[in-house]
Amino acid sequence: MAEGLSTLRQISYVVNDVQRMSEYFENTLRIKKLFDAPGMSFFDLGGVRLMMTLPADNNAHLGNSVLYFAATDIDASVAALKLAGVVFEREPFMVARLPDHEFWLAFFRDPENNLLALSCEKPLS
Repeated sequence: MAEGLSTLRQISYVVNDVQRMSEYFENTLRIKKLFDAPGMSFFDLGGVRLMMTLPADNNAHLGNSVLYFAATDIDASVAALKLAGVVFEREPFMVARLPDHEFWLAFFRDPENNLLALSCEKPLS
């Protein structure tokens, strides 16, 4: 990578209703909100800022990249999110078995139908 481009600082996440989605991320997903600005909300994703914003052209967005949230215990995280009302599109499943761990994913959608995921690296027993 070029000098000075080794750290991801911020991700833009385009939504149609910043207030509703901000409440979902803060209250349902329990992600730490940093601050609000006109038409935007900012969250801390382990040192990377998520900027939730309206579409630039005031039209409905076409979709986002998938956000993969790290989970230490994917089964416990899924259970907690289900209690908060999250419906999973795909329950936890093993993607790959690597020499020292298994890689697991689980998928769900936010209130605007954007795909989100939990990701977990389970140590081998």
